[in-house]
Amino acid sequence: MTLKKVLSLKNINLEKVSSEIKKGKIFVFPTSTVYGIGTNVFNKEAVEKIYNMKKRDYQKALIVLINGYEMLKDIVMPLNDIEKKLAETFWPGFLTLVLKKKDIIPDIVTASKDTVAVRYDANKLLNSIIDKAKVPIVAPSANISNEPCINDIKDLSKSIYDSVDYVIDLGKINSNKESTIVKVEDNNVYILREGKIKKEDILKCLSKYSVDITLK
Repeated sequence: MTLKKVLSLKNINLEKVSSEIKKGKIFVFPTSTVYGIGTNVFNKEAVEKIYNMKKRDYQKALIVLINGYEMLKDIVMPLNDIEKKLAETFWPGFLTLVLKKKDIIPDIVTASKDTVAVRYDANKLLNSIIDKAKVPIVAPSANISNEPCINDIKDLSKSIYDSVDYVIDLGKINSNKESTIVKVEDNNVYILREGKIKKEDILKCLSKYSVDITLK
């Protein structure tokens, strides 16, 4: 791996990297769960490149990362009480919420659905980059589709490495679990993917609500 492309806390220029990402450059980065691959959510061409790099089915929507609630308001419709409770309990952290999107989110990101999967991650460096870029980022895991997620840059595939503009290496992430994906419909809570947050955690969080929780 070339030093020019691989960045660490010692040599990263946050202003430059954030500016480049806003322009549509693509980078591999650490999250709280696994390494992800991302770019400006509003740059359709860059998002398409990520699908191609990962050999990902265009019918599989991408997760979008934000850096806080103000950015969330820009891209989704107002949350209901259950969604708010889940966000307040588990953000920043390991929860991805499937929410009603605003038209500003390109269809390529959501596989033309009217919802978008959103997470506010707990990684401080990542949130600083999003904050300086002033845009949410798409953030699927940094692996070829149907291959294992990576929690160490040494396991990054050569094809992805060769295709991205930057790789931010913060060493091994002490987790190989993806986020838990949850969708709320009326009083039904669907766990679409159980990751770090378990069904029992969600039951405890929503104990004051009359909801049905289904693990799909």
